[in-house]
Amino acid sequence: MHVFIIGITGGVGSLLVADLIQRGDTVTGLVRRPEQAQHLQQQGITATVGHLTQLTPAALAEHIGTADAIVFTAGAGGSQDATTAIDGDGVVTAIAAADLLPNRPRFGLVSVFPEAWRERDLGEDFDHYIDVKKHAEVALTQSDLDYVILRPSALQDDPGVGTVALGPAQIHDTITRADVAATLAGLLHETRISRQILEATAGDTPIAEAISHATRG
Repeated sequence: MHVFIIGITGGVGSLLVADLIQRGDTVTGLVRRPEQAQHLQQQGITATVGHLTQLTPAALAEHIGTADAIVFTAGAGGSQDATTAIDGDGVVTAIAAADLLPNRPRFGLVSVFPEAWRERDLGEDFDHYIDVKKHAEVALTQSDLDYVILRPSALQDDPGVGTVALGPAQIHDTITRADVAATLAGLLHETRISRQILEATAGDTPIAEAISHATRG
């Protein structure tokens, strides 16, 4: 499988690269700076340089090329305007780009629990982030693409444990970025999971087994 990652140098994206390569996949992606592309090239990964907020769908489609799947795991992590531009409009651009490609690539979107940290009253910026993520999900579900949306709970940088709780609804808790990446890699390859939204958090089920269970609805 050839997977194109938007957010390839991010916390989840960089870990996803390793998981996919271990599976024998070809990985390409989009980066903002030439030095990022050079660093990835040293690892045998081809990345093209472009600013997502400045790309038209047609231009992004050229970057994606013949990829079998697109993964959107980029995030702004800044102002409301940046969140809208990357987490919202960026997803819409990627959906439109996928629509232009003759092979209609599978689309993996890393999203967020709708109720994430609602008890913490984190303010307008976080409320805006949740709202933008929801609208991005809606845009993807209303497309004709083959997609899987993965909502991880609060991301941690601890080493992965190889187990998760995965399903249509989970309780928001924590999960390692490594386990999110491993779950996403498995989901991309499980074509029986199509046009579904799944939530993932720390759990006791081995990732491959959890994905297998998810195919049963």
